[in-house]
Amino acid sequence: MALTHLDEEGRAKMVDVTDKPVTRRLAVARGTLYLQPDTLRMIEEGRMSKGNVFEVARVAAIMAAKQTSSLIPLCHPLNITNVEISFTPLPHEGRIDIESRVSLMGQTGAEMEALTSLSVAALTIYDMCKGVDKSLIISDLHLVHKSGGKSGEFWFSSVPHRQK
Repeated sequence: MALTHLDEEGRAKMVDVTDKPVTRRLAVARGTLYLQPDTLRMIEEGRMSKGNVFEVARVAAIMAAKQTSSLIPLCHPLNITNVEISFTPLPHEGRIDIESRVSLMGQTGAEMEALTSLSVAALTIYDMCKGVDKSLIISDLHLVHKSGGKSGEFWFSSVPHRQK
């Protein structure tokens, strides 16, 4: 399989999607932020000194999705039509599950936008909570679903793939 971001001489290039048909694209990414139960309680009760953690992280994630092509070299600028960020606090497990869903009509997928928005959401929570919890861990950022284009629907395994 040839590398799509290199030309015949090994130079970096943006993939040409000019002739690809426009289809509805969706990408879903998930990740986890581990934290102390007391920190999660403070977030849920609105007692963090930096403000409403989930809403600030949501806005940051949406902004990040829209800026992905400025952050990731050779990534196409996309006309994103929707970004949804959800937070699922799990107090008894000391974690917050985060999901990013990015959709658009276009010639290339939104995987990088979903992963970027997910990452920035987790980083924003980390930044807003690091003053009260030094044990924060961002983990398991991964793509779980994508659809659109000639590949159609694809679900990724929840078990990380590792080559030996």
